[in-house]
Amino acid sequence: MRSKQVIEHIVNWLKEYSEKSKTEGFVIGISGGIDSAVTSALCALAGKKVIVLNLPIRQFKNEFDRGNEHITWLKNNFKNVGSNTVELTGVLESMENAFPKNIQDFLTMANTRARLRMTTLYAFATHHKLLVAGTGNKVEDFGVGFFTKYGDGGVDLSPIADLYKTEVYALAKELGIVESIQKALPTDGLFADGRSDEDQIGATYPELEWAMEYIANKENYSLNERQKKVMEIYTGRNNANQHKIDPIPVCIIPKHLK
Repeated sequence: MRSKQVIEHIVNWLKEYSEKSKTEGFVIGISGGIDSAVTSALCALAGKKVIVLNLPIRQFKNEFDRGNEHITWLKNNFKNVGSNTVELTGVLESMENAFPKNIQDFLTMANTRARLRMTTLYAFATHHKLLVAGTGNKVEDFGVGFFTKYGDGGVDLSPIADLYKTEVYALAKELGIVESIQKALPTDGLFADGRSDEDQIGATYPELEWAMEYIANKENYSLNERQKKVMEIYTGRNNANQHKIDPIPVCIIPKHLK
């Protein structure tokens, strides 16, 4: 991949989109992970106003600290970047007090965390006339649907959604993203036990990228046992998450009924 040219292409795309939408710039949630770090750096390079938010909800200290390290790096390198920390733990606790106990399973509350962050991002976006920049990559957004509907999937535009995770890492290296983020295990930070993306999915990003390419290119060679397992994981999640990957269905009323 030609990383420098890809960076230039995305930055130009961001500039043009912001200008056409008559907005002032971008707001991005910073997780301490590679995707949000690269997305925010690309937005900063576009020269528009950028606000980055650290949005802790019972966050592990190492994730929070990595996010702040990246925010400091951004602000040291780009004068157009501002930041805020919004502590949302109390908001989640209020919702837990309001919700019936019998619906407070792990997944429900993890998705609730993501949706609280989305609400906060849009509060800043509306007030400052900014666009919410998504941080999903190609495997997450179009492969296995590894995002929360109306959570981290609730965005205005997706700068890196046509890039595989391995390609995002290549851009991070080119951009000079801080080493702690480049070396950290990918995680969505939504579970109290600190599980990684691989723990949740059961396959690595390179393995999932292989599965996407195998299907897209209609390849037909003999698979070993691990490849069969990865294909099972990939197709299972892809099928189950089509409701996230596909556009929202609209019930079209026949003309003769109107």
